[in-house]
Amino acid sequence: MSDDSTRPIVIKRKKVVAGGAHGGAWKIAYADFVTAMMAFFLLMWLLGSTAKGDLSGIASYFQNPVKVAMAGGSGSGDATSVLQGGGKDLTRQYGQVKQGDVEKKKETSFSKEAQAEFRRKEKQALEALKADIEKMIESTPQLAQFKRQMLLDITSEGLRIQIVDEQNRPMFDSSSADLKPYTKEILRQIGSSLNGVSNRISLAGHTDAAQFADGERGFSNWELSANRANASRRELIAGGLNDAKIMRIVGLASTVLFDKNDPLSSINRRISIVVLNQKTEQAILQDERSETEVDGEGGLQEALQIPPANKGTAG
Repeated sequence: MSDDSTRPIVIKRKKVVAGGAHGGAWKIAYADFVTAMMAFFLLMWLLGSTAKGDLSGIASYFQNPVKVAMAGGSGSGDATSVLQGGGKDLTRQYGQVKQGDVEKKKETSFSKEAQAEFRRKEKQALEALKADIEKMIESTPQLAQFKRQMLLDITSEGLRIQIVDEQNRPMFDSSSADLKPYTKEILRQIGSSLNGVSNRISLAGHTDAAQFADGERGFSNWELSANRANASRRELIAGGLNDAKIMRIVGLASTVLFDKNDPLSSINRRISIVVLNQKTEQAILQDERSETEVDGEGGLQEALQIPPANKGTAG
């Protein structure tokens, strides 16, 4: 019987090569690289083919998705956006609100509020000027006796100051633009107070309905009212009014009667001084620009659709 304890023990070791040149791990890494590159080029293509407004919507969405989702517009319901959403039919465009439209509405709303606030402050400034002039009239003996002839009110054009005739106390010599001494004093006192605001001034002369002997054919109420308005301008400037503040001088004859029931009443003979608000000033400037656009040789002919004259022929 053999003894197994004396038999030698043989241990065999086998060298195992994991993958080596024929393994598949590199394929997985290469596939990941190709996928990443394809995603990168797809992103570049999307950025290059997307409109600037859509890019802004995408940026807004990732910066604050809750705000965009609540406000709507690009990125949360705009069918033209890269980020679709906001309904079952993603091709539907009506009913969507773009981010740009929301901003425009906000700017328009802010602009309207700013204009309303400016007009409110402007009206307050004109009312303060009215109170200052009324106080000046009361406190100045030379003016207090004429306070019945000075009418102040706030109109749609601004602060209107009217200096009217009385039967026994006219402002001008009869049928003339020569001012009475006390009228000069009134205008000079008013002129010194109108520099307190930046608003510009409009002057209008008015007459009653009494006609000259030649009617409207010769010197008429039109010339008389314009001359009286211009004479008043000179006295306002003599009183200290900045001449650059004068924006308009008009003669209205008897077209705007103060007392329509009595066209011959002395109260119809008056001078109107209007401290213009911004709205009226802009309207006047707009009219002047409209006239300038058709001014000149070709502009007026074009506006009236008149063919240009042939300069080569004598007529």
